[in-house]
Amino acid sequence: MPELPDVTVYGEALCPRVGGRRLENVRIRGPFLLRSTNPPLEAVFGKTVEEVRRLGKRILLGFEGGLWLALHLMIAGRLHWRERSPSVGSKNFLATFEFDSGWLLLTEAGTQHRTS
Repeated sequence: MPELPDVTVYGEALCPRVGGRRLENVRIRGPFLLRSTNPPLEAVFGKTVEEVRRLGKRILLGFEGGLWLALHLMIAGRLHWRERSPSVGSKNFLATFEFDSGWLLLTEAGTQHRTS
């Protein structure tokens, strides 16, 4: 499981990349990844990230309008930043978060799919 220093470093690295940026789209590869549907995920599309913080072992993205996305990396979850769009056919990504500044990719190294 990523330890608190790892999660803190992820948050610190994300802040300049997504802070003040607009989330354009999210693609989730499997239903196990999304834990809440109220409000729907689409509610954050077009919203600007106002804050990035850590809550325990979760990374929180705070959007305008009081909306939040929480990423829990569990045991093998990893985040990657890309300036260009990832390959459409790649099966390595559990989720892609398309910002107006680039793409945040969520991957999982293990086979048990524990990331949420």
